[in-house]
Amino acid sequence: MITRRKAIQLVGKLATAAVVAGIRSSGSAMAMALSHLPAAEDDPIPPLAAGAPMSQKRRALIDAFQEKSAGLELKYEGRAHKSEWTMPYRLFRPETSAKVPLIVYLHGSGGLGDDNLKQLGLGNIFGTRVWLLAENQLRFPSYVLVPQTDRGWVRYDPELLAKGETKVVRGLGDGNRLVLEIVNKLLEEFAIDDRRIYVTGQSMGGAGVWNMTAHRPHFFAAAAPCCGGLSLDDPVQSAATPVWAFHGAADKTVLVSASRERIVALRNAGAHPLYTEYAGVDHNSWEWAYTEPALVEWVFAQQRR
Repeated sequence: MITRRKAIQLVGKLATAAVVAGIRSSGSAMAMALSHLPAAEDDPIPPLAAGAPMSQKRRALIDAFQEKSAGLELKYEGRAHKSEWTMPYRLFRPETSAKVPLIVYLHGSGGLGDDNLKQLGLGNIFGTRVWLLAENQLRFPSYVLVPQTDRGWVRYDPELLAKGETKVVRGLGDGNRLVLEIVNKLLEEFAIDDRRIYVTGQSMGGAGVWNMTAHRPHFFAAAAPCCGGLSLDDPVQSAATPVWAFHGAADKTVLVSASRERIVALRNAGAHPLYTEYAGVDHNSWEWAYTEPALVEWVFAQQRR
């Protein structure tokens, strides 16, 4: 129902609007807060991969991941959830009968559709394959859910959406609502540890992560949004969920200010989100985020009380 081009344009416009609104409403106070983002002494970032973001050494890590993870998408089984509409999804099942965590991955605009394939391809290969690497499944066996939406993750005005127009409104996204229904079904069907359910996603999916944690603040054990577009939900509503957010400083699709402002709001609310910003990196910051060696370990170290 939403084309990829419309989705990209929408998140870009929202990010720009947020920057303008932030400057008008917060002025020098916001500018001062943003200048201190990297120096949050009480929120230490786990060790990052060696090398500057645009260095040959760091790019080699990304290339190695792509080669090493090739074919892992075949380990996902195709399923569908029937509700108000049918949401296709992919599920990876670990080779264990023990109760283990669940990762929920929300795709970017390149995965929009209903073919139950595109959410595993293009840039989504990083966020869907990293959990399936042999060494990660050996240390952290887990289920991985990759739903596919044709109408985005955040909430849109339903009347305009029916006409092919997109206007974000407040509230839990319809796509996200169906994802939560799927999660509840999986909890009944499989041995999933309900205290260790994690959500991550990129771009449009990153906006979905913020929307999800705002409306289900005590449901997820941790969240990892990457270059997330904005939802209209109060950032403070996400304060209960441990977060490690990522963004490229040179992002021209979703301005980096979108993540900066949300992180500032969370810290001002007393939360302790982690935030990594990649110098020189454009919108494809997911390539860096999901190849951070410390990310998987950090995610699985979180547990909902």
